[in-house]
Amino acid sequence: MAHRLLIIGSGPAGLTAAIYAARANLEPVVVAGWEAGGQLMLTTEVENFPGFPEGILGPELIDRMRKQAERAGATFVDGDVTAVDFQKRPFRVQVGERQLEADAVIIATGASAKWLGVPGEKKLMGRGVSSCATCDGAFFRDQDVVVVGGGDTAMEEALYLARMCRSVTVIHRRDRLRASKVMQQRAFANDKISFIWDSVVEEILGEEKVEGVRIRNVKTGETRQLACAAVFVAIGHKPNTEFLRGQLELDEKGYIVADGPRTSVPGVFVAGDVRDHRYRQAITAAAEGCKAAMEAAWYLEGIEPEAAATGATGVSGSSATASSPTS
Repeated sequence: MAHRLLIIGSGPAGLTAAIYAARANLEPVVVAGWEAGGQLMLTTEVENFPGFPEGILGPELIDRMRKQAERAGATFVDGDVTAVDFQKRPFRVQVGERQLEADAVIIATGASAKWLGVPGEKKLMGRGVSSCATCDGAFFRDQDVVVVGGGDTAMEEALYLARMCRSVTVIHRRDRLRASKVMQQRAFANDKISFIWDSVVEEILGEEKVEGVRIRNVKTGETRQLACAAVFVAIGHKPNTEFLRGQLELDEKGYIVADGPRTSVPGVFVAGDVRDHRYRQAITAAAEGCKAAMEAAWYLEGIEPEAAATGATGVSGSSATASSPTS
């Protein structure tokens, strides 16, 4: 028998969708993945998620969200989705040797940061190694930090960090930036930002926290060390959509193309970083999870979104409760 709603992913987007869907009596099943929780599992202190004035550890925030979803009635399946079939109804989702069927699906598989793969990076993840200046920059106020990369993302990170850090050193493997002209101009004009060209980070130094980097010039082979308190890796993200190719419309970078939460296939919805390559915040992912769950509920009830927006839905009971702004 097909489930009413299947949610693929267990980061902030997937778990928020599970909470809303469970409260709407959709009995959602969440495929959590073997690396459950998304990028928050790689984060130590989270200080910008509303409701936690003292901050909260990333894994603890995910654990609380999951418990809230379970309490609301969501169930979880551990494992990764390896294939889907959205051409048939009900939809089919392969999880290892197990095949699940559902009348509606929410995809919230997120995007994975691209890392350098150098010694010290994994060990110091969350202790000075980060892929998100907006998330972690405030921890390094008035300190010297490094940004690795040469595209728009790297310049955005550097400019953001320059607001609060003592200095920002951008390390780039080429002798010119790949960023757009306007972003280059802004970075070059900022006195706090300096550049090390034709160089790569070969090792991130430190025992309990980041203390510096070892850099190699790719043209001369010369190596040197640079002291810093944090390394922000800004060489891009990769959406976790390989299993969706040929099933949904994706853009040139692999992100899901969508109109709000609605994808190119009716009944399949999307939330979080697997669609959003701009904001990439836990709170925006959670908001998108809420929207996707509400859209899925309306879809399963046969209600057009326009009718839901005007309140002329005829939905009563728990579904209406889940759709209420105060719920």
